[in-house]
Amino acid sequence: MSSKQLTDFIHTWSEQGDEVADKVTYWNTLLRILGVPQELIDNKSYIDYEKSVIVRQGKPFRGSIDAYIPSTRVLIEQKSFGVDLSKSESRNNGGDNTPITPFEQARRYDNNLAKNEKSSFIVLSNFNEIWIYDVRDSLDTKPIKLTLSELPKQMNLLDFLVKKDDSIHLEKEKKVSIQAGEIVAKIYNELEKQYVDPNTEEAKKSINSLCVRLVFCLYAEDAGLFDTKEQFHNFLAPIPANRIGKALRTLFKVLDKQEDQRLVDDGSDLFGPYFVDENPELAKFPYVNGGLFHDSNIVIPPFTDELKRILLEDASEQFDWSDISPTIFGAVFESTLNPETRRQGGMHYTSVENIHKVIDPLFLDDLKDELNKIKSYQTLKTRKKKAIEFQDKLSKLTFFDPACGSGNFLTETFLQLRHLENEAIRIQTEGATLLDTGQADDHIKVSIQQFYGIEINDFAVSVAKTALWIAEDQMMKETQDLFYGAQWDFLPLKTYTHIHEGNAVRMDWNNVIPNYACHYILGNPPFIGQSYRTQEQKQDMIDLFGKGSRETKQDYVICWYKKSLNYALQGSNPNPSIKCAFVSTNSICQGESVPTFWRDLIEHGVEIQFARRTFVWTNEAKNKAAVHCVIVGYTFKHINSEKTLFDENTIQHCENINPYLIPAPNIWINSRAKQPANKEKMTTGSPATDGGHLLLSAEEAQQFKDKYPILDKYIKPFIGAREFLHDAGAFSRYCFWFVNADDDLPKIIKIPGMKERFEQIKEQRSTSSATRIQRVANTPWLFAQNRQPDSNYLVIPRHSSQNREYIPIGFMNKDVIAGDATTIVYNATTFDLAILESSVHTAWMKTVAGRLKSDYRYSSAIYYNFPMPVVNDDQHNKIAELGDSILKARAMYPNESLADLYNPLLMKPALRNAHEANDKEVLKAYGLLGNATEAQIVARLFEMYETH
Repeated sequence: MSSKQLTDFIHTWSEQGDEVADKVTYWNTLLRILGVPQELIDNKSYIDYEKSVIVRQGKPFRGSIDAYIPSTRVLIEQKSFGVDLSKSESRNNGGDNTPITPFEQARRYDNNLAKNEKSSFIVLSNFNEIWIYDVRDSLDTKPIKLTLSELPKQMNLLDFLVKKDDSIHLEKEKKVSIQAGEIVAKIYNELEKQYVDPNTEEAKKSINSLCVRLVFCLYAEDAGLFDTKEQFHNFLAPIPANRIGKALRTLFKVLDKQEDQRLVDDGSDLFGPYFVDENPELAKFPYVNGGLFHDSNIVIPPFTDELKRILLEDASEQFDWSDISPTIFGAVFESTLNPETRRQGGMHYTSVENIHKVIDPLFLDDLKDELNKIKSYQTLKTRKKKAIEFQDKLSKLTFFDPACGSGNFLTETFLQLRHLENEAIRIQTEGATLLDTGQADDHIKVSIQQFYGIEINDFAVSVAKTALWIAEDQMMKETQDLFYGAQWDFLPLKTYTHIHEGNAVRMDWNNVIPNYACHYILGNPPFIGQSYRTQEQKQDMIDLFGKGSRETKQDYVICWYKKSLNYALQGSNPNPSIKCAFVSTNSICQGESVPTFWRDLIEHGVEIQFARRTFVWTNEAKNKAAVHCVIVGYTFKHINSEKTLFDENTIQHCENINPYLIPAPNIWINSRAKQPANKEKMTTGSPATDGGHLLLSAEEAQQFKDKYPILDKYIKPFIGAREFLHDAGAFSRYCFWFVNADDDLPKIIKIPGMKERFEQIKEQRSTSSATRIQRVANTPWLFAQNRQPDSNYLVIPRHSSQNREYIPIGFMNKDVIAGDATTIVYNATTFDLAILESSVHTAWMKTVAGRLKSDYRYSSAIYYNFPMPVVNDDQHNKIAELGDSILKARAMYPNESLADLYNPLLMKPALRNAHEANDKEVLKAYGLLGNATEAQIVARLFEMYETH
C-alpha cells in the first residue's frame, strides 16, 4: 500500500459519494489499497455487488445486498454521503414500512443468507464513515467507527476485509465433528464390553454396524429428517435398559420398510405385540431406504444403564448432530477402529485443508475459474445460459477414489460441487421476483451417484456411505434456502452410493465404474513399507508387478498408480483423458522408486501435471497421524500446458515436472554397480551382527582394559551415525576388534563372560535366515564383515536430519571402527570433503536420496552417480583449502558435537562463513552463479549426469 494511494482515496471520498453510482469504484479502490490483486477485482471474483437474497419476513421479496465478500464473509450496506448511519428510515420491507436502521437492514439480509454464507462482519458506510460490526460470536450492535481521516493510523482495522481468519463456521464444524467422534468412541467402548467375545468377526461387524445406525438416527432427529426433534430419544427413553436391544432391533426393521409394507397379508402388525402394545410411536418413524438398516443379522447385546445414559444424555440431549462436517466426521468416526487395524490398512485421516491440496489443482480451481467467468458476462441472458450449461457439466462429472476409507475425499468433493451448483442456480434465478418452489429434483442435478469408491474395510464402507448421505442432506437444505416456501423431504433416500467393499489392488476397477465413464481418480491410498505388509499385501504386489521385481520392495502405495495406469489404458475402451491425483509417502519420488516404478509409468504415457513436494500430512483425528507425503497429479497422455509445482509456500510453473518432483526433464538416476574411475571407493561401515555382544560403553571399555590388559589393543572406539553426530570431545562407544588376534584368542576366551558372549553371537548368527550371516557363525569374535579402511577415511552418516543445511561429514582415524550405520569413503581428500559438504552436493542428495520419514538416507548410489566438476589445478587446490577451512572452523569448538555445530539455528559464524566461501567456489566450478537456486543447481547436475 502506498501512502499516495491512500491520500488520494481519502481526498476523493471525504465529501462526496452516491450509493448507486459510486460504491463499486469506492470499494474496488479500497480493496486494491489493501492488496487485493487487480485481476480478482476485474473478474469480479473477490467482491459481489448487488448480491440477490430472498427476504422471508412479512411478505417475501427479493432484496439486494450492496456488496458481499465471500472469502472473508463481509456484508456491506452502503449509503450516500451525508446519510446518518444510525437513523431509521422506511425501506422496502415486504409491504411493512416500519422504519429500520441500516444495520437492521443489513442484519435482515444476513438472516436470510444460506448457512455457509452467514456474515462474520457487517460494514456500514456513507463514504466518509465506516462502521464495523463483528457479528461472529454475538448480536452485539456496538460498532467500531472510523472516518476516512483516521485511516492512515487505523488502516489495520480494515484487515478483516482481506484476511481470512479461520471461519467461525468452519471452526465450529470441526470442533463439533471431533466431539461427535469422541461420543462415538464412548458408545463403541461401552458396547464392546457387552459382548461375550468382542474380538470375533461377528461381534466387530455388529458393533460397527450398530454404531453407524445409531449415529444416523441421532443425526436424523437433530437435522429434521425424523418427524420430531427428539423422536429417537423419546422412543428409547421409557424403555428399560435391558430391553433397548430388542427395541432397536424392531426399530431398524421399521426404518427398513415402506409404510405400506409394515403389515403382513392378514393385516396384522409385522413386528408383533411389542410393536403394537408397548410402543405405538414406532409407526411414526419414516422409511429410510439405502440399505443402511437392511441387515437383520447383527447381534445387539443387552444395554446397561450406563450405555443407555451415554446414548440418551451424552449423545442425544447434550449434543446437536446437525452441525457436524461429514468430511471430518467420517474420519473421526473411523477412528473407533482399533489401532492395529488402522496400521495394517495404512489409513491416515485427512484434514479438509489437506484434501484441498489434492482437489483444488486437480479440478476445483478450474471449475471456480469457469464460474467466475460466467459471473463476469455483462448480459443477464448470457449469464443464465452459461450457468445452465455449467450446472449440466457439473452433473456429468464422475469421481473415483479407489482407497476411499471413510469417504473424506468423495464427501468434500461432493460438497464443493454442490456449492458451485448452488452458485449456478443463483445466477439462473437472477431478476426473478420469487423462485419456483417445485421439488428438489427440479433444481438439483449434482448427485452422490457421481461418486465412486472402493474400501477394504466394511466399517469404513458404512461410514463413507453415511457421510455422503449426511452431506447430501446438508446441501439439499442449503439449496432449499434459495427457494421461498420449499419443503423438500430427504427421506426415503432417493440416491444410492457407489461405495464398494473389496481389495482395490485385486479388483477390476471397471466393475465399479467403467473407465470410459470416469473423469477423475483421487485419494489417499495406504502407505505401507515392506516390513509392515501383511501376507495378503505382499501377494498383492507380487501379482501386480511380478515375483522378484524391484517394485515389490517399494511402498505399497505404488499399487494404486500401477492400477490406475492399467485401468485407464488397457482393455477395449482405453481412456487416457482421465486425470488422477494421489497423496503418497514421499519415498516413491526418491531413490530406487524413480528409475524403476516411475520410469515404467512415464514410458507408458503418464505425465505429471502438478505436484506438491514433501510436506507433513496431518489430520483432524484426536490421535493425529503425521506422515511425510507428496501429492502427484498426473494424466495418461501429454497435455501441452504449464505444469505446477508446489513447494512449501511457493508455486512454480514449468514445462515439465520429473518424478523426483523437480522442474527438469525426465532423468533416471540408476544405482551404479561399479566404482566410477573419478571416485574413491565408498561402502557402508562394518556390520557387527552380534546382538550387541561385541559393543561396549565407554565405562565398560575402561573396566575391561584396567582388569585385563591383554584386551587393551583389541578395544577400539566405535562409531555409528549417532555417535559420529552426537559425540563431543570423547567417544561414547567402543567395540571388541579381534582382527589379527588369533594368537591371543585362547587367553581371551578364558576371560570371565567372554566365552558366553561368543556363544550367544554364534547362536544368533546360526539361526539367521540369511545365508551370509550363517557363514560367519563360526567366527563369533569378529564382526560379520570387515570393511574397515587401512588408512584414515571420510564418514557420512547414513541417516541425517532434513533440517540441516549440510550433512555433517568428516574424517576419522583408521583405528576408529565405523559401523554399518555410516557410509565411508576410502582415501578421501579435503577436496572430496569440500565437494561433498557443498550446497551443490546437498541439493543433489535431497533430490535423489531415499528418505526415512523426512530424514536423508545416504547410499553409495548417491555418491557414485553425483557428477563431479572438471577443474584445473588452481581450482582443485583452492577448493581443497576451503575444505580444510571447514575442518579448522569446527576445531574451534572441540566440546561441541557435529549435531550441535550443524543445528541451522545455532550454526557458528566461523563455520557458516567457511561453508559459504566453499559454496561460492564449488558453484563456480559447476558453472553456476553464487546465488543459484536449488532448482537451478539440480537442473545443472541432471544435465551433467545425462551427458556423461
